[in-house]
Amino acid sequence: MSTLIVVDDAGDWPAGGAGITVVPARRYLTDPAYGEDRAARVFNLCRSYRYQSLGYYVSLLAEARGHRPWPRAGTIEDLQSQNLVQVLTARLSQLVEQTLAPLKADRFELSVYFGRNLAQRYNVLAQQLFALLQAPLLRVRFERAGGHWHTRSVRLVGINELSDTHRNFLYEAAASHFSTRGRLDDGRPARDYALAILHNPDGGEQPSNPAALDKFASAAAALGMRPEFITPADFGRLPEFDALFIRDTTFVHHYTYRFARRAEGEGLVVIDDPDSILKCNNKVYLAELLAHHKLPAPRTLLIHRGNIDQVVPMLALPCVLKQPDSSFSSGVDKVETEQELREQVTTLLEKSDLVVAQEWLPTDFDWRVGVLDRRVIFVCKYYMAEGHWQIIDHKAAGGPREGATEALAVGEAPEEVVDIALRAANLIGDGFYGVDIKQSGNRYCIIEINDNPNVDAGNEDGILKDALYREVMGVFLRRLERRRDGGEA
Repeated sequence: MSTLIVVDDAGDWPAGGAGITVVPARRYLTDPAYGEDRAARVFNLCRSYRYQSLGYYVSLLAEARGHRPWPRAGTIEDLQSQNLVQVLTARLSQLVEQTLAPLKADRFELSVYFGRNLAQRYNVLAQQLFALLQAPLLRVRFERAGGHWHTRSVRLVGINELSDTHRNFLYEAAASHFSTRGRLDDGRPARDYALAILHNPDGGEQPSNPAALDKFASAAAALGMRPEFITPADFGRLPEFDALFIRDTTFVHHYTYRFARRAEGEGLVVIDDPDSILKCNNKVYLAELLAHHKLPAPRTLLIHRGNIDQVVPMLALPCVLKQPDSSFSSGVDKVETEQELREQVTTLLEKSDLVVAQEWLPTDFDWRVGVLDRRVIFVCKYYMAEGHWQIIDHKAAGGPREGATEALAVGEAPEEVVDIALRAANLIGDGFYGVDIKQSGNRYCIIEINDNPNVDAGNEDGILKDALYREVMGVFLRRLERRRDGGEA
């Protein structure tokens, strides 16, 4: 991966070091040769970032070429809005308070040069702002009001605005940044890719147990990648990696979605991608998708405030109600009487304008078909929790209780189960999916498509063993290699 420093005039920056090329902005914008390296990282140090200036177009075209511009065009736009600035920097409020508390004045301006400030005591805050906004030159204004410090504005600084002292410090900060950050062009073997595995050790229900996480990391290392476990606190570190594997429960209004969205924007290989999270996390979308493509599913009705009376005639009782973003059997309820139906629907409609209702299909187990990169990689039976109608009984005495998991060879599953699971998953994309299917006699019904399926050591890996983890990591490696060779990841 090459690193480009783009400036208005070549004299704005000293000669580049190892693996760094200084490029005048007009040449970068007009010379087609710079579009050939799709993995380039572009540091935009132009004199102006105003709308439709050279600096603006450098970031905009860099994104179109698949490069990684610092700052991104979206960041340039976002910083025009004071409200967005406050939203973007909100998570740093405690650090701001701690850093600026000793100041006597009620206003303070912080210059950030590649994550550093001339006064070393502000470097932690400067580094966090640099990682969050991904802009090499920033000027941040803070004000104290009501006894607390607030971020009032963040401005992108043109290199021509700097005094000689600040410009020399900028060169030093940039040299330090490039020498300490791992890059693909720093002499590492071409296949030494950095893989981030996002997990939450403090979370509740997780898609992989600790033993499985260790097996994923071992498989990645065996394939020549450098796996590193990251947590929700590591959002600002995403640009350090080449790929992101999310092993945390995903939701749309959640840090997992923000991780996926930012990683995709940075050009990382991401599983699961934000589009898959968005689609799989909404049962309304899935119900419509399956119906539109005529894939078998339980009889389904999308309930709103005006059609509650249609539920019983169409689905009978008992039936199942699902909040659109339910997961891990939570937010899914069986109702047995009309009164219970109305009470539960009323509660669910307070959160969403639509609720999914489906016929109840009692079974001893659900089929789970794991699909990755449009191929089936495992099949399991998930048995219902003892004395319960779901695989997880969240209301069990002593805490949630799960049914047993039985892994089978793909050839042991009914052909129709594998076929409809693959067809359903392929409608979402080429990520990692778990398709749940109920079997009632010769009838097979897709219950849902999960974007972040369980892989627990001792369960889903019962047939392939360690080969399952190598299969998943192999997909990352193939996509990274394709990206390096100029193809789509």
